[in-house]
Amino acid sequence: MKKIVKVGNVECGSDQLFLISGPCVIESEAVMMRTAEFLKGVEERTGVPIIFKSSFMKDNRSSVDYYMGPGLERGLRILDRIRSEYGFPILSDIHFPEQVSLAGEVLDVIQIPAYLCMQTNLVVAAAETGKTINLKHGQFLAPENMDKPVQKVESAGNQKIILTERGYTFGYNDLIVDPRSFYHLRETGYPVVFDITHSIRKYGIPSKDPDSGPRHYLPTLSRAGVASGVDGIFIETHPNPEEALCDATSQLCVYDLEAFIEPLLEIHQIEVKHRDRTYGTVS
Repeated sequence: MKKIVKVGNVECGSDQLFLISGPCVIESEAVMMRTAEFLKGVEERTGVPIIFKSSFMKDNRSSVDYYMGPGLERGLRILDRIRSEYGFPILSDIHFPEQVSLAGEVLDVIQIPAYLCMQTNLVVAAAETGKTINLKHGQFLAPENMDKPVQKVESAGNQKIILTERGYTFGYNDLIVDPRSFYHLRETGYPVVFDITHSIRKYGIPSKDPDSGPRHYLPTLSRAGVASGVDGIFIETHPNPEEALCDATSQLCVYDLEAFIEPLLEIHQIEVKHRDRTYGTVS
């Protein structure tokens, strides 16, 4: 039976589509608060619940010269302010077991990055906080094998799990999203999210290069994912993506978000209506 994982006011896995959204990485406090303020308006106007996401640290940048974030303590202070002022549940990612204790004091959802989803010590340490764990599907892992990190979280007595698809390595520097992945992830019984903005990333290309994240694919991918029955959409947003310090070409302008999700809500209503149908084998 499918589980509903409650994160603040968000019932992940219910018939209500939800969003995980915010800047890729924590930038100035002004940028963060401006994004949060507009996201709150989107939530109120559309009725779509939002989990606010931003990374206090990006440890997998392709160059040591690229911005990696403000770090654990300052980043968590900003995220805590956003939660206090706007009431969002907060999600951010960790990279080392040593970050778990402080992160667990602020975050409602602890995210395990795709590259690290099989790191046992990291996954178990995060699970032991009792917080909801968002496991991102590793680019190197067949989707049906995501039951392995799920079992690692469950070994700590934690069944508050979300699974996020973000594309599979296909050739060099490219990702492909196979809709069969949504089926396999749903088979775990946990809510499934589709990370559309990381699915279009091109490895090894500077984040401000137009080829590094072709944004024009976002409508097609998001609509296909919602029609396939995902429970939530992960979409990074920024007030001025061209000036973003990370993933500049793949983030959506936050002021375009409301119009962007309108067709997704229509598709989702149709999918919910028909999601319990099963089809037998033609004899």
